[in-house]
Parts: sequence; C-alpha cells; structure tokens
Amino acid sequence: MSLTAALTTFATILPSELPDKTILACLILSSRYRASYVWVGAAAGFLVQVVLSTAVGGALSLLPHRWIYAATAVAFCVGAVMLWRQKTEDDEDASRDVRQSFWPVAGTSFAVIFLAEFGDLTQIATASLAAEFHDPVAVGIGATAALWVAAGLAVLVGWKLLRLINLKWLTRIAAVIMAILAATSAYAAATA
Repeated sequence: MSLTAALTTFATILPSELPDKTILACLILSSRYRASYVWVGAAAGFLVQVVLSTAVGGALSLLPHRWIYAATAVAFCVGAVMLWRQKTEDDEDASRDVRQSFWPVAGTSFAVIFLAEFGDLTQIATASLAAEFHDPVAVGIGATAALWVAAGLAVLVGWKLLRLINLKWLTRIAAVIMAILAATSAYAAATA
C-alpha cells in the first residue's frame, strides 16, 4: 500500500467534497437529527461509494446518469417532505419521535449520500486515482478518510446551527434546501 497514493487522494478529495451537495445534505440532516446518527449513515454511504469507485474504476461513469439523477431527485424530495412535515419540539416531545431513532436517521442519511454521490466529481476522481496509482486500497483509504472528515465537519456545523436558529425555522429552511437539491437533480436527469 502506497502512503503517497493515500495522502494524494486525501488531499485531492477533501477540498473537492467540501462545497458539494452531499456535504450540504449532511449539514441539513444533522441540523435536524442526531448528529452522530447522520454521520454514521453518511459515512456508510461514502464508504460504499468509495468501494464501488475503486473496484469498478471508470465503469461507474458508464451508468445511465439520467436514472442516477432521477433517483437522487427522489431521495432529496422525500427528505424535503419528511423535514417539512416533521414536528418540532414545540409541537411534541421529539425524544418520542421514531425518526430520531438510529435506524431511520442513519438509513435516510445513507440513502441520500449513496444516491447523491453517484457520478459525482469525487467519485470520478477516486476512480481515476485508483486507475492512476494502481493501488485501489491506498486510494480507497485516502478517499474514505477525506469524505469522512468532510462529513464530520458538515455534521458539526449542522449541530451547531441548532444553537443559533429556532428549530422550527431551521427545519423549514432545511426542507426548502432539500427541495432545491431535488429540483436540480431532476433538472440534471431531464437534461442528461
């Protein structure tokens, strides 16, 4: 395993992922749900995507983008609806809300990240780096570490937003942003 390949991949993927829609999704989800659950789901989604990227390499770019974008649009749309309809602590005790339990939150986070990451710049970069270095394990470790750090930063920021903004307004803003992400994915599906 090449340490150079792992570090180069980390240094390439981290700044590429920070302004990405998947990190925005992590931020939004963690502003409403338990941050650790969101991170676990996102980390699992990223890990599966990295394994696919390094194992399949450039073949991932051959998948029909229209269907990937459509599935991503549906995932974001479902997330927007769930957030919009979510009752806040003002409405009822959120600790009794099943959507605050581990599996629904981690599962939603996994699905959103897994679908949104298909055909993404960092996925393509990971596949390219794996082909370039001929060391999928080192590239996989570097990419996974970079994506987990980016997700961790987004989750931390999302969790901190709860202290600054009223939960009800934060939930509504998050739902609108998810709807915008759904619309942009739907547009990408229509034009692919």
